[in-house]
Amino acid sequence: MEEMYGIKYTKPEVVLLQDTGIGVAETAARTCYDSFGNSENEIVQEIEKVLPDTKMCESLNNIEESQLLDDLAWTYFHHSILEHANLSYLIRGTSRGVLQEHARHRIQAISVRSTRYTMSSLINAFVAAKHSGEKEFFIEKVLGFDMFVTADEAYNRLEISAMYDKLDFQSKKVDNFYELAVAKSSLPLLKEFQGKPQKLYDALQTGKKKRNVGDAFKHIITDNVKVDMVVTFNLRSLKNYLTLRDSGAAYFQIRWLAQEMMKVTPKKYLDLIIKKK
Repeated sequence: MEEMYGIKYTKPEVVLLQDTGIGVAETAARTCYDSFGNSENEIVQEIEKVLPDTKMCESLNNIEESQLLDDLAWTYFHHSILEHANLSYLIRGTSRGVLQEHARHRIQAISVRSTRYTMSSLINAFVAAKHSGEKEFFIEKVLGFDMFVTADEAYNRLEISAMYDKLDFQSKKVDNFYELAVAKSSLPLLKEFQGKPQKLYDALQTGKKKRNVGDAFKHIITDNVKVDMVVTFNLRSLKNYLTLRDSGAAYFQIRWLAQEMMKVTPKKYLDLIIKKK
């Protein structure tokens, strides 16, 4: 947790899910120069004359160092060869504000937790609170979701209260609001549990989920809402990302993300993309 500009924030968590190794990148470079015999890695020398089998490929992908790749990265700046190495990260607890900047890095595969499909609990909490006339129920319930990167409870109460007010405004403008909010099979629950917000919420949670519920309601989401995603970068693209985002000029939240990604990135990759001081 860290305070910035008077607001406390939580930092994202990052796990490296998989990495392909640097052996393929060296093999690609050696193919260009027909220089397999010059490698310090015995497995690279071996594949000059034979097609590698599964065991040889495993050895190739376990290479920890490559002088050729180091020369290409730092002497000749031939970074295209780094595109043969890929790393995938699981990221939890960054923000939608970060997502907007993260998506500007186009050469990546990115899969993000969808607000279209994952807002049911939030909307169920509003329906239960609204139908029972208890706004505080909504605020307390959503506080328990831990859905914001902001960590001050008083601040998050303001966020949640604003969410309620927006939904309340919408409910007065749309005649079929509850039909938009919950599945048709759950509509009778509103009458059954009138005035009982917790029981209504529990019943809605165990009932059928409204499909694409976020379509009507994602307008209430702010940049402070947490985002989970899986991203895959090739090493050249990762170099660009970390150079720009682990910088004093970067937005502080994406800088935190870049720093957490660096912490879980093996040294053999960082040595090829982060300049040693």
